[in-house]
Amino acid sequence: MPVLEKRLTQVRRHRAGTTVLDTLVIAVCAAVTATVHLVTTEAASVVGVADPLLVAVVTVAAVTTAWGASLALLRGASHRHGSGERYELLPILHSATIAIAALAIIEGTAGWTVLPAHLSLTLPAGVAVLVGTRLGRRSRLTSHRTTHALAPRTLVVGDRGCVEQVVRSLTADPRFAHHVVGVAVNGGEDTIRVDGTGYRVVGSPDTVAERARELCIETVIVAGGSDDPDYVRKLSWSLEGAATDLILATRLADVARSRIAFERTDGLALTHVSIPRFDQSTLSAKRVLDVVVALVALVPIAVITPIIALLIRMDTPGGVFFRQRRIGRDGREFSILKFRTMTTTAERDRAALEAQNEGAGPLFKMKNDPRVTRVGAVLRRFSLDELPQFWNVLRGDMSVVGPRPPLPSEVRDYDEQVLRRLYVQPGITGLWQISGRSDLSWEQSVRLDLHYVENWSVATDLRIILRTAQVMVRPKGAY
Repeated sequence: MPVLEKRLTQVRRHRAGTTVLDTLVIAVCAAVTATVHLVTTEAASVVGVADPLLVAVVTVAAVTTAWGASLALLRGASHRHGSGERYELLPILHSATIAIAALAIIEGTAGWTVLPAHLSLTLPAGVAVLVGTRLGRRSRLTSHRTTHALAPRTLVVGDRGCVEQVVRSLTADPRFAHHVVGVAVNGGEDTIRVDGTGYRVVGSPDTVAERARELCIETVIVAGGSDDPDYVRKLSWSLEGAATDLILATRLADVARSRIAFERTDGLALTHVSIPRFDQSTLSAKRVLDVVVALVALVPIAVITPIIALLIRMDTPGGVFFRQRRIGRDGREFSILKFRTMTTTAERDRAALEAQNEGAGPLFKMKNDPRVTRVGAVLRRFSLDELPQFWNVLRGDMSVVGPRPPLPSEVRDYDEQVLRRLYVQPGITGLWQISGRSDLSWEQSVRLDLHYVENWSVATDLRIILRTAQVMVRPKGAY
């Protein structure tokens, strides 16, 4: 029990500290806006007969109270769903909307013209700073030894195979979405091991409710495998009053939320999954985005190309650019264009290095490849060697965002599932690049590519482009 009390104390302190920091950020942003508003605008034209200082104090108090209180409540609800990035941002945006609504009510009833100033200053500044503080705290907590103490305490229940799969998926996420305290399986074992880590068996599926109360479990995840069709309903009844959430794990992996809809009929819950679309209209929208981004990107690329070219020629003899045959959409071959990062004999020398291959699956990769030049190592680290590929995008051979463009020799080893990567144009960047690049296993790379192929959207492409800029500044897995 002392361990649980310590954990609850840590959680309360963390939430209280976050609430105080959030409220302070909101108050400062609102106060700065009110001050600027008073200084730059004639008071009489803004507040009428009211005291300008009184108006400023009231509006700051209203924004701080409405935004801070709603954010604390919404953040508490999001905590119950884990600690993913989506549940960090949505409470901030939702609570900001509530604060603006409160200001609109004040302006409508009192006749004070204060909403435009807070819309243009407090809202963007507050959201930006709140997101920044979230990222800072997350970075600190991820490397802190008490990280798991702040995540929802989770119990996974089901047959052994399903439980292992769910635990493996939960622990593979570095964002500590859940802290798996134990598992409930039949078989009488004391511990099950998943990828080398042992998880305590705290009971059987029939004793989950009792164990959840004893261990202060916040989330029970049903991994499936029960022979009783009413098991989930009975479990939800037994968890009443236990302050515990119930989550049903499904095998609908890598399906975007926008493709899933739920419907309830008599005694049955139906899950609708939309089939991926690869029609001409959606591909045309992607092509328009590619052309716009490529045209914008090629302007600064044209400026820095002479500098990079000079460095490459001064470092080692040979050409500036490197061309190689790759496979594009529907299996069509094209010539990819990159800045040269290896010696001119790199292709010939590869055979002698095959035994030292560190790549995943059919990929050939070496962290300390002797063929890479000094300038090439820098270009690769910051992904600058791929900048000429924007010309491939403009030509229509590639997309800005998409799966990694494979070599013909790699495609010959693809099975039917992996061939789905060729349903869309390969990309300069993609989920594989912002998720670790060469540090990923072959299975992880394929899964990310297939997830993108089946769930891509213009909004997804824009989000990946923005995250790519962050990865280029803080590279990981690039060699």
